[in-house]
Amino acid sequence: MDNHTPMQKGPMPLKIVSLCPSNTELIAYLGRLDDVAAVDDSSDWPPEVKQLPNVGPDLHIDMDRVEALKPDLVVASLSVPGMERNVEELKRRGLPHLVLAPNSLEDIANDLLQLGEALGETKKAADLVRRYRAFLSEYRERAATVAEPARLYWEWWPRPIFTPGGANWLSELSELAGGRNIFSDIPQASVQTEWEDVLARNPSHILLVWVGVQTKKMSPKAVTARPNAQQAEAVRTGNIHILEESLYCRPSPRLLVGLKKLAPLLHPALFPPADDSDPLLGR
Repeated sequence: MDNHTPMQKGPMPLKIVSLCPSNTELIAYLGRLDDVAAVDDSSDWPPEVKQLPNVGPDLHIDMDRVEALKPDLVVASLSVPGMERNVEELKRRGLPHLVLAPNSLEDIANDLLQLGEALGETKKAADLVRRYRAFLSEYRERAATVAEPARLYWEWWPRPIFTPGGANWLSELSELAGGRNIFSDIPQASVQTEWEDVLARNPSHILLVWVGVQTKKMSPKAVTARPNAQQAEAVRTGNIHILEESLYCRPSPRLLVGLKKLAPLLHPALFPPADDSDPLLGR
């Protein structure tokens, strides 16, 4: 072997394009934001990604723009219905891509490992996943001591009403926070339902996380003005919560920050007080 041959140190630099916010977040956790050439226009964490070029909304990606960037890897997703069009177009154009399709918290861990392998960050990914699982285990142990789980109604969209079902990570997150998703008995990940069905299940807490809508543009009045709203325990007790949808509706480790906020909201005596620090990043 020629002693003067330069040794490649660390991961190879790549030109990456991310097509949805959760994928951008996974790339950030792996420390590879510097390699990102463009993102979809909803990616907003970490804040510096807002300075990157964007390739349009996640359901209407400008594939000509993506192709013109000559990416080494496009990180696509199937986390929202309609995204399969992006994958079909990436295949048609022969662009190198990775498709993530998480539903559960364990799927998210596996996505980190898969993406870490693709980016040459296997050690970092394994370390992140170890901390991720340890954090979930800690909250699982605390939640196991809850005598009566809070009955949670998560609202993804108000008209028509969409809510997560049993296959979605929010059913797991509910349990880890000492609650139960009142629609967890319906197996699919996303459920279209009626307000009357919500009332019949009588939630003790209503959690508004309208996808893509800022918290300041939501109000409990959206719920209290509905027919017979007072029949729900959550309405009578004033337990209608407006939450940051970016901490609950995206399949990335940012869900842990959401869990840290949700658990003490439901059971303040059992869980540490809420704060904005990230358990994986330590800040």
